[in-house]
Amino acid sequence: MKTPKTTAFGSYGYGWQQLWKYFLHLFLVFLVCAVANIPGQGLIGGHDMDSSAGFVMLNVLIAAYSIMVLPVINYGGNWMYLRFMRDERPNVADMFSGFKTRYLNIVLANLLVFAIVGIGLVLLVIPGIIFGCRLSFVPYLVMDKGLDPVAAIEKSWFMTRGHGWRIFGMYLLALVFVIVGFCLLLVGSVFAIMWVSCAFASLYYAIDAAEQAQLNQNGNHGAV
Repeated sequence: MKTPKTTAFGSYGYGWQQLWKYFLHLFLVFLVCAVANIPGQGLIGGHDMDSSAGFVMLNVLIAAYSIMVLPVINYGGNWMYLRFMRDERPNVADMFSGFKTRYLNIVLANLLVFAIVGIGLVLLVIPGIIFGCRLSFVPYLVMDKGLDPVAAIEKSWFMTRGHGWRIFGMYLLALVFVIVGFCLLLVGSVFAIMWVSCAFASLYYAIDAAEQAQLNQNGNHGAV
């Protein structure tokens, strides 16, 4: 099976190829994640409602949803992108499996990453950017490897060693693609977001495959 190169352009190139190969499946994943993210886009405000009990309760529910439900769907979506990059042809309904099998790990991992990146952003911004890049693989590791939150963060930090600038460059490219997409009557942004998701899943796939190949090679040498 062909694997992508561990480069930014290699990841985007392979992601583009797989995007069109499984377009309808990935478009469905995108739609589910997009709809799921609507309630968590922000708190609803209003000058006449700020002190009302209904307003407070609504925002509490939105916050609870953003912490307890939304990460599970988003992590599931990332996992679907990864599996399609691997040509596994999964059932899209599998993106909800985290509610049954990895719920607590997903919620805690999401909170921990949010806290680490948030603290980094407070510390002159640059540390937050570094943390964000180095922890980009946490969703894949929780879903793909079944790691607990701390192990996933440690593993992501290890896997992205030497790839930090590459990941940062991919985020910059993603920003450009999405902006260009919005300029194309908003429709292009859908394709841009899907492509970016494919590219990051491809990079994880490439690095993980290279790591596994190295482990197998070392194992064979040890057996000899």
